[in-house]
Amino acid sequence: MENLDRPWLKSYDPEVSTSIDYERMPMHRFLDRAAKKWPKRKAVIFQNWSASYAKLKHLTEVFAANLKKAGLRKGDRVALMLPNSPQGLIAYWGCLRAGGVVVWTNPLYMETEILHHFNDCEARFLIAIDLLWPRLEKLRAELPIEKYFFTSIADGLAFPLNQLYRLKTWREGNRPAIPFDNKTVHPFKPLMKGKDTYTCESLNADDLALLQYTGGTTGVAKGCMLTHFNLAANVQQCQAMLHELEHEPQTFLGVLPYFHIYGLTTCVNWPTSIGSTLIPFPRYVPQDVLKGIHKHRPTVFPGAPSVYISLLQQKNLEKYNLDSINYCVSGSAPMPVEYIEKFKSVTGATLLEGFGLTEASPVTHLNPIRGQRKFGSIGLPFPDTDAKVVDMVVGGEALPMGKMGELVIRGPQVMKGYYNRPDATADVLRNGWLYTGDIAYMDEDGYFFIVDRKKDLIISGGYNIYPREIDEVLYAHPDVKEAVTVGIPHEGRGEIVKAYIVLEPGRELTRSDVISYCREKLANYKVPRKVEFRTELPKTMVGKVLRRALRDEEVEKAQKRRERRKRKDD
Repeated sequence: MENLDRPWLKSYDPEVSTSIDYERMPMHRFLDRAAKKWPKRKAVIFQNWSASYAKLKHLTEVFAANLKKAGLRKGDRVALMLPNSPQGLIAYWGCLRAGGVVVWTNPLYMETEILHHFNDCEARFLIAIDLLWPRLEKLRAELPIEKYFFTSIADGLAFPLNQLYRLKTWREGNRPAIPFDNKTVHPFKPLMKGKDTYTCESLNADDLALLQYTGGTTGVAKGCMLTHFNLAANVQQCQAMLHELEHEPQTFLGVLPYFHIYGLTTCVNWPTSIGSTLIPFPRYVPQDVLKGIHKHRPTVFPGAPSVYISLLQQKNLEKYNLDSINYCVSGSAPMPVEYIEKFKSVTGATLLEGFGLTEASPVTHLNPIRGQRKFGSIGLPFPDTDAKVVDMVVGGEALPMGKMGELVIRGPQVMKGYYNRPDATADVLRNGWLYTGDIAYMDEDGYFFIVDRKKDLIISGGYNIYPREIDEVLYAHPDVKEAVTVGIPHEGRGEIVKAYIVLEPGRELTRSDVISYCREKLANYKVPRKVEFRTELPKTMVGKVLRRALRDEEVEKAQKRRERRKRKDD
């Protein structure tokens, strides 16, 4: 094995072990352990509904038994299209307990995305929010799903809010008429009822727990095969690096979507392992989140810079008491220093920046909870996580400190590979190392800094967006001759999508036309926010559009705007 220098070890907090004696176990054991140790402690609070750890465990056992009766076999794929909610938590833990492989799916996905997602993973069961029925009904003949289970937000509420919600949706005409036949289309609530309980005893740590979809480092969405041990190892690494949080009960704010691996690990898996109370939010509405913080007094707030910044920009921020928050774990994009300082002044919280990717369950780096936190750095590799910077063309040996190259990682949290894609797997997993596609460097203390992306991935508000997908949608428009999309700098969201379009001769389109067209084909977060029409696009000698040149133009514009603001302020 390569003799790797690990300067980050000397930068760890004294309490952090350089290596962990991992417990190799199925993920639901973390919930079982929490229920045994803290049976009466609140596991989840959602509006006027709550459950202790003992109750949550029991609900997942009943859920698993009913899935088993419905025909679930060990290893079957169960797709979840659910917002952050009690139903999402029960379905997740229940599916794992039953021996199923969970396929979390973004409820915002449009038809083409759903078709690819479910057919690629060969999902047998789908558990979804009822509002998605009109979209899914049209696709049933083209999907592999054998049984559908639909829930309403009301199913996660207690009386009287559950009845009031049903009445409200009925009056507004927003309650889909789902043709439940209890053969292929079923209501969700019966899955939580009954006396029988079940736990798949043949599960082991190396079995698949998740097929978590990502674009990987390039191209169409691929299913990352994450085992129970991959997820359990990442949980135990989080426990080690964030050692202070185990000393007393914590309350976690669940704003990050559970269908994203970052949200699943930091807002469900890890907090459950330390017996925390979860406060799920079905969608991010700044005023609702501020009210929720004021009311529930959360102590830990995993998030993304775009979330923290948008809260700071609320006009009535001073109305709410946010000083219960002790720690924020920030990922997906760098947090501007001025906002880190402002957020700390408002909340008193320590904001810890880190890094991860779906292929690594996802967290690989984090700034220490007590030690030096370097602005702009993703921090130190987790225990048992090796990281190095290698040549962007040939890979191989580690480059010297301060030298930029591709960040590569190895550790127990790294996936088995991409589902049914051996070539794509071989491209990113080489000699035990995961090639991230991110350009980075390491300093003398072992802190890593992301400089740029090797590929053209756009990260907007914490979402990974692959511009080629948007390009193809735009090219399909009859009035579009050429199109390319890039991520351009944005203070609040990190990046936003901008489309550059060359029209067919004699054709006319407006910005609104383009955006409306994209909204019909793409999830909302992928829709371009800016559109620029040009007579031609910059290209290489062989005709390839220079996406990077367009981005460089936008970076230069943003820099000039900052300089003008600075001169004005001075």
